[in-house]
Amino acid sequence: MYAETLILDGNRVANQIKEDLAVRIEQLTAKGIQPCLATILVGDDPSSETYVRMKGNACKRLGIHSRRIHLDQSTTTDQLIAVIQELNRDSQVHGILLQHPVPHHVDERAAFEAIQPEKDVDGVTMLGFAQNAFGIASFPSCTPAAIIAILDHYQIPIAGKHAVVIGRSPILGKPVSLMLLNRNATVTICHSRTEGLEHLVRLADIVVAAVGKPAFVQGDWIKPGAVIIDAGYNPGNIGDVDYEACLPITSAITPVPAGVGPVTIATLLKHTIDAAEMTNP
Repeated sequence: MYAETLILDGNRVANQIKEDLAVRIEQLTAKGIQPCLATILVGDDPSSETYVRMKGNACKRLGIHSRRIHLDQSTTTDQLIAVIQELNRDSQVHGILLQHPVPHHVDERAAFEAIQPEKDVDGVTMLGFAQNAFGIASFPSCTPAAIIAILDHYQIPIAGKHAVVIGRSPILGKPVSLMLLNRNATVTICHSRTEGLEHLVRLADIVVAAVGKPAFVQGDWIKPGAVIIDAGYNPGNIGDVDYEACLPITSAITPVPAGVGPVTIATLLKHTIDAAEMTNP
C-alpha cells in the first residue's frame, strides 16, 4: 500500500455538514419556517425509487419536510412541467428535485429548465450551470459540490494539480471540471471517444471517475500517489474504479459505498437550507 494511504470517508464529511445544518434548521424552526424539499419521481425505476427514499429519510432525520410526488410512467413532458410550475408557486417549498433519469419520452432538459432558479437545489438548470462556470452558483450540482467538499475536508491540494475527469455529463463531469478549474487545477476531460485514455489518466494527480461503468478504472492506469474520487455507483455497490487494484497505488481514495454518495445527499440538504434562508432572511 502507498505510504499513508488515506481513505476518504464520505460519512465523516456528510456528518459534519449535517451537524452544521442542525443549528440552522433550529433557527428557521424558531421563526416558524420548516425547510421543504419536493422530490419528483416519474415512473417506477427501482434505483430511482431507492435514491428518492434515501433522500426523504435523510430529510426526516434532520427535520426537513420531504414532499414526495410520484408520477405515472405515462406522464407527458407538459404534465411534468405543470407539476413543477405548481411547486414553483408554492411558497412552502424551498427546493425542487427531479429525480434523474426520467422516462425516454419525457424531455428531461425542458423539465429541468422549468425549475425556478431559486429552487434549483440540485443545480440542473442551464442558468445554474453557467453560474457554476463563473464560480458564483448558489446551488452547484450536488455531486460535483460533494467532490470538492471531500477534497477540502481532507485538505487535499487542488491548485496547480493536474485533474483528469472521466465523464462529461452536464450534471457531473462538466460541472466538476469547471469547479476544479476555478480552483486553479489544470483539467483534462475524458469521455467515451477519448483516444489514449489510459495514458492521460496516468498523468493525473487527481482522478475523478464519473463514467458509469463498474470497475472501469484499472490499477495500472494510476500514477503512484494520485488521489482518486470515485463518483460512480453501479449495481452491487460497485464504483467506476477497481478499488482493490487502485488502493495500493493511491495516496487517497473514496470507497464505494460511503464515499461521494453520502456527501451528495448532505449537499442537497444544505442547498435546501440555503434556499429556505434566502427566502426567509
